[in-house]
Amino acid sequence: MGKRAYLLKILQDVRASYWFLPTILVFVGLALAGMMGWIDRAAAQLPWQLPETFIDTQADGARSTLAVIAQSIIGVTGVMFSMTLVAVSFASGNFGPRLIGNFMRDRGNQWSLGILIATFVYALVVLRTVQDGIDGGVAEYVPQYSLIVALLLALLCVFTLIYFIHHVPETINVSRISANIGASLEQQIRDLIDDRDSAACDGNGGTQPDRAPDAIIRPMGSGYIQTVNFTQLSKLADQRDWVIALEASIGDFLTTDTAVFHIWAKDEPGSDDLDAVRGCFAVGISRTENQNPTFLAEQLVEMVARALSPGVNDPYTAMDCLNRMAAALTVASQYKDGLQEPGQARVLFKHLTFERLFAATFPLCRQYIQPDALVLDHAHKLLKNLVDTAKPAERACVKEEIARLTGKR
Repeated sequence: MGKRAYLLKILQDVRASYWFLPTILVFVGLALAGMMGWIDRAAAQLPWQLPETFIDTQADGARSTLAVIAQSIIGVTGVMFSMTLVAVSFASGNFGPRLIGNFMRDRGNQWSLGILIATFVYALVVLRTVQDGIDGGVAEYVPQYSLIVALLLALLCVFTLIYFIHHVPETINVSRISANIGASLEQQIRDLIDDRDSAACDGNGGTQPDRAPDAIIRPMGSGYIQTVNFTQLSKLADQRDWVIALEASIGDFLTTDTAVFHIWAKDEPGSDDLDAVRGCFAVGISRTENQNPTFLAEQLVEMVARALSPGVNDPYTAMDCLNRMAAALTVASQYKDGLQEPGQARVLFKHLTFERLFAATFPLCRQYIQPDALVLDHAHKLLKNLVDTAKPAERACVKEEIARLTGKR
């Protein structure tokens, strides 16, 4: 695993993490406390002054107010975190453990936690600056403007709590979960088609030579391939006149003996060249949805399987997930030119096509759909609509699945 892909993997993990945004907001709270402290010390130089009724708080009152804000906010934060854990536990138990990442990446949860923690930190920092008048020359100091901002932040926390209480039930609503997964799947398909259109304009030609590869790249450790830097691979192939074949698909599990890349070159690649190729992929402990639309499709399949299990028996959730699959397949067929095999290129890999995406959806649900007459009839209607909307070359796999569902094959 090289530096380029590793840094890209870290960036993706950080953006999807639960802690990154709250941590940033904590530093924002510290910076705001410092800025308001400077404003309080230079209050006499401000071009405007607040009315006396806003800045007449005494030291004891300011200290009590800030202490109450800090204590109450940290208590509410603990309750919010507990509610998040309950929601995650409920979702993973009912809809599948691979959906946990969707809840951790939820921006509403991250912003809610971050605002409350940042307010707590701000109140603590401002509380430290409050001073009583003491005999001996120490003057009373009350950061009046900082106190007003603390009250405004406390009010913001109240609205944040209201939003969070409304948001958590929404995040575990099964229709919302399937809708979010379906929307992400459709967006990844559109992005993939757009990226291929851009790459097709480059005109980089090349075919896989009919001989053994000159070099084979294997991973340094085992794990799931999470990220591949195709842009850098294309540059390396063009600059060195190589043909590079990605043997493993994104999301595959790799061992130290798995061939990740095969390289064909006119001259034998050096160690620096091989290290540059190793820097174009990253391995992690689990599969992710980055560059891997089929992982999202398989999440919908898992929801169908759980919805139609004897312990749950929720056919309408299964039907909703099938709707999301059909919508994504429609995009894969109708958006621009659809998911098609690209022209010749120096970087070769298993491109996602309509047939491969279809194989990751309805056929995997067949064994769960067939025993349920309601869901079976709905799936049959969706597949018939797909036959009408898909391109002629894509209809064969859909018709074959219709035959398998109805028991004619």
